[in-house]
Amino acid sequence: MDARAPSPQPESASTTGSRVTNAQVFAIAGPAMVANLTTPLLGIVATIAIGRLGDATLLGGVAMASVIFDCMFWLFGFLRMGTVALTAQATGARDTGEIAALLMRGFVVAGVTGLGVIVLQIPLSAMIFDAMGGSARVTDAARSYFGIRIWSAPMALANYVVLGWLVGQARATIALSVQIAINLVNMAATVVLVLVFDLGIAAAAIAAIIAETSGLLLGVLVARQISQRSLAVSMAVLLDRAKLLRMFAVNRDIMIRTAALITAFLFFTAQGARSGDVTLAANAVLNNFLLISAFFLDGLANAAEQMCGRAIGARDRAGFSGATRLVISWGFAFALAVTAVYALFGSHLIDIMTASADVRLIARDYLWLVALAPVLGVFAFAYDGIYIGATWTRDMRNLMLLSLVIFLAAWWALRPFGNSGLWGALLVHYAARGGLQRLRYPALLKATFPVLTTPASPRP
Repeated sequence: MDARAPSPQPESASTTGSRVTNAQVFAIAGPAMVANLTTPLLGIVATIAIGRLGDATLLGGVAMASVIFDCMFWLFGFLRMGTVALTAQATGARDTGEIAALLMRGFVVAGVTGLGVIVLQIPLSAMIFDAMGGSARVTDAARSYFGIRIWSAPMALANYVVLGWLVGQARATIALSVQIAINLVNMAATVVLVLVFDLGIAAAAIAAIIAETSGLLLGVLVARQISQRSLAVSMAVLLDRAKLLRMFAVNRDIMIRTAALITAFLFFTAQGARSGDVTLAANAVLNNFLLISAFFLDGLANAAEQMCGRAIGARDRAGFSGATRLVISWGFAFALAVTAVYALFGSHLIDIMTASADVRLIARDYLWLVALAPVLGVFAFAYDGIYIGATWTRDMRNLMLLSLVIFLAAWWALRPFGNSGLWGALLVHYAARGGLQRLRYPALLKATFPVLTTPASPRP
């Protein structure tokens, strides 16, 4: 089943539409950027709290398990992205009944997926920790954390649905408030359970369950208020076969796309590890530079998801094109600013992040490559948001898989250059992701908003 926009839009809608403003872009992108910037605080607080116990094994276990959950929940990010797109389209079409139904369908998918993860936790745990290759004591600590936190999966995935549903209606500030509430509860619960009740590594996992559950309760209350206390959906509407199949197709394609993206970054990390401990540490420092630029570009991608989705639902070609143009323009503005900061102050930032002279020296050698990443990544982030909002997810999936192949081919060709070649291959991946989507964009736009020409008048 094709997961693109529901159907081509009529000619009357392809030439007229609303004017998209900078204020509309940043009403969504701004809160998303703030949410991205606050998320790392969770890891910092957990690290400090567990670190104060004085046991490096526990700290390593939390770090290992946290990476596992980050990748796992990143893979299920389709619940947020798909919900944003479909809700934005229903919002643009002013279909209030479908907006409520999307939230309920999302909860069903999140619940089933979360319960599936819980049921499969034993084989998942065995497979993941065997692959991680940590020491016995660190692995045991990580397994303890994993075995508890895994029970938060249904709530965590349902929160993705709530956040996507809110952003899809352009209620990004409310979504930010819910996300900040989850983070604050998580941090407070971690500090209290670890440092006051002295529950050890289990405390960090229990805190995650408390936070995700509290966030879901808050999200449902907010959703009821927005829907004027009416979220009731009939079984016929909830289980509408065509709508369910479309949701499945969109989510499936986004999940495959995300798996390909995760594969590229895990491969990058694994190859860096083979270059030695100092190089691995330098790459870890430089990865923070990538994360910082991603915070801004991903915020703009959130804006593209909502605004392009809403334009699809409203059959508004002008609004769609305007949103695309503004998101890309602001993307380059932010990317150039971040690149300039890295070029001017990157060495000082490296010194702040690590005290090792050897790591500092090697990180500086590759800084110029990292400084290029934000500019090369503009199209990749922007068109991800555009394609998701338009539900051109089949094409996005296929182009991401092709980008992964290009990345691996580039790595193979650049292997003689060592770690420089590895970073070069990652930059090729950034450029390929965005470049391929840019090339495909005109045809998809034309298919979604076909312009019907008026027959020429006969000559006299």
